[in-house]
Amino acid sequence: MGCPKEFSVKGGMGSALLTQPKKAQEILRILVQGVKIPITCKIRILHDLESTVELCKQLADCGIAAIAVHGRTKDERPRHMNHNDFIRAVSQSVNIPVIANGGSKEIERYEDIAKFREETGCSSVMLARAAQWNCSIFRPEGLLPLDDVIAAYLCYAVDYDNAPANSKYCVQNMLRELQETPRGKKFLEAQTLQQMCSLWGLSEYCSKKQLEFKESGLQDRHAVVPVLLEPQLKKRKIGTEGATDDIVEMQCSFLRSLYTSDVDLPKTKLLNWARVRGLKHPTYTTQQEDKLFKSVVTLDGKKYSSSYCDTSMCGQTLVPIFFLMCPESLLVCHYILHIERGSPALQDGRRINAEQSRELHLCACVL
Repeated sequence: MGCPKEFSVKGGMGSALLTQPKKAQEILRILVQGVKIPITCKIRILHDLESTVELCKQLADCGIAAIAVHGRTKDERPRHMNHNDFIRAVSQSVNIPVIANGGSKEIERYEDIAKFREETGCSSVMLARAAQWNCSIFRPEGLLPLDDVIAAYLCYAVDYDNAPANSKYCVQNMLRELQETPRGKKFLEAQTLQQMCSLWGLSEYCSKKQLEFKESGLQDRHAVVPVLLEPQLKKRKIGTEGATDDIVEMQCSFLRSLYTSDVDLPKTKLLNWARVRGLKHPTYTTQQEDKLFKSVVTLDGKKYSSSYCDTSMCGQTLVPIFFLMCPESLLVCHYILHIERGSPALQDGRRINAEQSRELHLCACVL
C-alpha cells in the first residue's frame, strides 16, 4: 500500500488503499487465513501522526507478521525528508516487527543503515534506491568501486540472459549523474548486452557465454517459442525462399527506444498502410506464455509472424512492414554489421537514415 504512482492509484491499488482501511484489512485477513507463509504489508504514512499510528494498529490486528513503513506521504517524493519520527511512533505502538523504509537519501555507507534503524526504533531496514545505486552498500567492509559493481552485474545479466532493456535500466540507476560522461553517453546509445559489456571490457566474456549457450543447445530469450504454438507454426515460409506454408516468418524484435512518437509505431504504420490501399484492417492471433507474446498478423489474406517471442506484439507487426513497405530492405539486411542509433552502417559503406532505421531495426537480431 505504498506505491503513489498514478497507474496504481487509479486502479485502487498501492497508496489508494490508505484511504480504504476496511478493504485493506479485509485483504490482509483473507491472506493470513488462506496461506501458510507469513504475510507482511507496507504503507506510506498519513498526513498526521495519530492517523498513521491508528492505521498501523488496525493492520497489525489482522494477524500480519510485520509491517514496513515508508516515512513519506503519498504526495511526497524522494527529495522530501523522511519522517523518521512517524516510523518511531509506529514501532512503539504495535506488537509486531516494524521495518523502516525511505531513508536512502541519508544512507551513503553501511554504518548509515544501523543509524537509520536506531533513529526509527525499528527491528530492521528496507532499502530500495540506495541498493539500486550501489548494492555493495550492504558490505560491512565498505562500498566497492562502482565500475566493479557494474561489471559484476553485467556478468550476471549475461549469465542469465537478462533482457537488455532491463539490464540497461539497472545500470542507468547505478550511473546516475555519470550518464553525462563520455562513457555514460555511449552507454545510453547501447541497445544490446554485447554493446553494454564492451564499455566495461566484457565484450569477449559476453561473446564466449553466448556461444556456450548456443553450443549447449540452449535458446536465448528471443528464440523461445511457447509450446502451445509449436504445432500450428511448425511449417513456415522463411524470408523469400521456397517453403509452401502461408505464414511468412522472419527473425525480428521490437526496440521501443527507436520510436519517439506513437505515430511511428509498427502497428500504427501498418494500419495506415492498409487504410490507404482500401484493405481490411490487420488482425492478430496471439498466444501468451510466461509474459512473452507470439502473434500471427493477417493482412490482405496473407499471414506474417516473427520467429521470436517478445514482451510486445510489435515485433510481429514488423514482418509485414518489412515485406510490404520497404522491399529494398531485403537486400540491406544481408549487409548490416551493427546498428548505431539513427544511422546503421552497412558493409559496403552506405548508411541509412533514422526513418529507415526504425523500419529496419529488426536486422539488429543478427548481432
